[in-house]
Amino acid sequence: MRSHFLQRTIARLVRLCRISVVGLILPLFLVFGLTAAPAEAVAVFQVPTVAAGDSTWVVDEASIISRINENKISGRLSDLAGTTGNETRLVTIHHFDYGETIQTFTDKLFDRWYPTPEAQANQTLLVLDEVTKTVGIRVGDQSATLLTPDIADSVAQETVLYPLLEGDKYNQAFLAASDRLVAVLSGQADPGPPAFDDSFNSESTFTSAEETAENRSNTTILLVVLLVLATVIPMATYFWYAGFGN
Repeated sequence: MRSHFLQRTIARLVRLCRISVVGLILPLFLVFGLTAAPAEAVAVFQVPTVAAGDSTWVVDEASIISRINENKISGRLSDLAGTTGNETRLVTIHHFDYGETIQTFTDKLFDRWYPTPEAQANQTLLVLDEVTKTVGIRVGDQSATLLTPDIADSVAQETVLYPLLEGDKYNQAFLAASDRLVAVLSGQADPGPPAFDDSFNSESTFTSAEETAENRSNTTILLVVLLVLATVIPMATYFWYAGFGN
């Protein structure tokens, strides 16, 4: 009888240990971010091919532009191509591949889509990386007579990035960029970048050294508590059952 009780107690102890280990491991994954993340880096060859003359104007690989605004932007860029021959395409990616920068990615994509000088002449390509919030732009020789390097750089680094710095306003950023690109490539006066909201405190999104040290200390304490609980609970349970059996 007593032997049967001890066998049952040991079986319960084994089950409790398994539960305790699982209960310890899961919080550790959550605390330290050890869950495996899918490889989401994008190589140039993974972006769908768009050739000169195609009717695709927005390639939203990062899925950050609403369908309504994508249609608005596509309509504007289609009208621009129809009236001036200048083609502009906007691309979003989640993150460029290791070893790239947003500008090298943009240049490689531009050369892949438009492999000849003739195909490149009237093209403008703007690419946004969602993770780093960086923007690259490449302009063909003919389009560059209107969209000068200074204006192109301002479109990428001000017109697109200002709304993102103010709160990840991707739709606003691309609508503003398309408006400015259409105006300049149509031969109109450059409307310039949007006004930047100085009240936005970009530093508030970063953790201070003191906060980082405090979070690390709290994490260490939590880890110690979890380890103690994972050890004490099975032992206490075993002795409780053994005492109850006696």
